[in-house]
Amino acid sequence: MAPHRIAIDGNEANVQNRVGSNIFAFELLLELEKQLAHNPNWEITVLLTMHPLADLPAERPGWKYVILRPKQLWTQWALPKYLFANKDSLDLFFTPGHYAPRLSPVPYISAVLDLAFLSHPTLFTLRDRLQLTYWTKYSVKRAQKIITISEASKQEIAEKYGIAPKNIVVCYPAIGKVEKISAQQAQQILNKYSLPESFFISLGTLQPRKNLIRLIEAFESFSRKQQGLAKISKQQHLVFAGKEGWLAQPILDRIAESPFKENIHLTGFISEQEKWVLLRAATASISIGLKEGFGIPALEALEVGTIPVVSNTTSLPEVVGQAGILVDPTNSLAIADGLWQVATLKARDRAVLRKKGREQKAKFTWSKTAATVLDLWQAVLDIS
Repeated sequence: MAPHRIAIDGNEANVQNRVGSNIFAFELLLELEKQLAHNPNWEITVLLTMHPLADLPAERPGWKYVILRPKQLWTQWALPKYLFANKDSLDLFFTPGHYAPRLSPVPYISAVLDLAFLSHPTLFTLRDRLQLTYWTKYSVKRAQKIITISEASKQEIAEKYGIAPKNIVVCYPAIGKVEKISAQQAQQILNKYSLPESFFISLGTLQPRKNLIRLIEAFESFSRKQQGLAKISKQQHLVFAGKEGWLAQPILDRIAESPFKENIHLTGFISEQEKWVLLRAATASISIGLKEGFGIPALEALEVGTIPVVSNTTSLPEVVGQAGILVDPTNSLAIADGLWQVATLKARDRAVLRKKGREQKAKFTWSKTAATVLDLWQAVLDIS
């Protein structure tokens, strides 16, 4: 039997300092290669704009990389040119990102991680918004199947684009391996950022869609209550751990204006090792974005036993199940109540949430994600 020949757009995975969709694509590629490593029935060609980074899977029989030029307009020129030239030697094209070529002689599966660019257009640059809007629309309309990362996103994609739900498959993301680190190394990292003993943490790029100005307002309400009641012996601080993104300046200005600015910390971009140390040390992880395709920081919190406080909308309730505290992300007082609730949890109640967190996080593994993608490939290729 001839092997099944798949081309994959690997560019989302082939970047330094991966976040969000980059991590999804990278971990998915790693697990796909692992599951196919001893299966001669598949031949995978990963298409890139530049040479693969060292941490991508090594080439082997059945797994190779091809560099396509030019880099400019890659999706609309270099990629379709390759697909047309190799249409007789490819069975399927797969992209873990939003964009597929406008013209493709090869059937394809594309991904849509979320539709924030439609529901919250002001949170994107004009160029990004227009590209996401128009390229995603024709990509999903012409795809054989679509993958997404939550049931909430699946429902929204079906409604926005008139796609039959059976043609949209949920492939939940997961998290990578948590690095082990000594107590001494952990303390050095905490000292590096001059962090106090007790703090809430918000992981991710500083950008409007993360709802961070409302979180600052909520933290101020929480801090005033703490000052007034003196119920919590340890002063809580707020840590924003992530690089500055699009439209970050209003967030930075709001921090500078805060009467509690001395208790608000900005780390900038942090490494994987630093992320796990800070997350494990935090009183709670806060994810109150207005629009999330999934919500990896909340899942990472469950992994290390830190209680997540999350929005009660979109995909975040799927992520935390009964293991987190849900709040209305449009109401700063409701968010403040969530912060107070998690900060004053009794040890017994915290232990119950952590137990539920261990059960919840087991639902999300990269092995399951890759297996779902492989099943989808077989369904599209009609392989029994």
